[in-house]
Amino acid sequence: MKIVSYNVNGIRAAITKGLVDWVEAGDFDIVCLQETKASPEQVDMTAFEALGYTHYWCSAEKKGYSGVAILTKTAPDQVIYQSGLSAFDKEGRIIRADFLDFTILNCYFPSGTSGDERQDFKISFLNEFYDYAQSLRAERPNLIIVGDYNIAHTELDIHDHKGNKNSTGFLPEEREWLTKWFGSGFLDAFRAVEPNKVEYSWWSYRAGARGNNKGWRIDYQSFSESIIAKVTRAYHDSEAKHSDHCPIIIEADL
Repeated sequence: MKIVSYNVNGIRAAITKGLVDWVEAGDFDIVCLQETKASPEQVDMTAFEALGYTHYWCSAEKKGYSGVAILTKTAPDQVIYQSGLSAFDKEGRIIRADFLDFTILNCYFPSGTSGDERQDFKISFLNEFYDYAQSLRAERPNLIIVGDYNIAHTELDIHDHKGNKNSTGFLPEEREWLTKWFGSGFLDAFRAVEPNKVEYSWWSYRAGARGNNKGWRIDYQSFSESIIAKVTRAYHDSEAKHSDHCPIIIEADL
């Protein structure tokens, strides 16, 4: 099974840049998109449907903001659009799909880049989401949590760890949260397969950052320890340029 997680920074813009052709070529089983910035009625999904995908959306109340969607060739047993974390559900940050043997959460974590208030919002999200995920894992042990976490975990995951030590997304408390997260029954699928490889998933639009590969790895696929051994391959498709992010792709025997 091939599972892709991709912050598209606006699905309508990504479609105009060839997203459909890229998805068709990848022949993915499940496609998890973040930052869709649209409601389903605003997007012509006919081309994806022709490829065999059914799509499920959780959009923000605010138009043109945030939002997540799951496209899947295998019908889920159920889809849950509300996490119960109301402040975050309003922003369309979490969608859940249950399949027979596993559950996927597709998430768009807050960035915290627009000031102290939003950074506080991000920290609240991290703390509440941690408890929510642990509770869900007790109910659905084979849990996969994909998406844009908006945190670079270690010095391997950021091009300039010294210059960004005080930057949102690489703050000590954020990194400590990820360390706690990856010690709580979830594992970083990419690092499980590639413990020392340097690959990034996001680049600033400024100063030719992508061309110079001055990036951050802030997108993850977390697997419950119970199924991490099923991951056979994990990689970033840095040649996919529909967004300021690139897709992260997992192949797993699920």
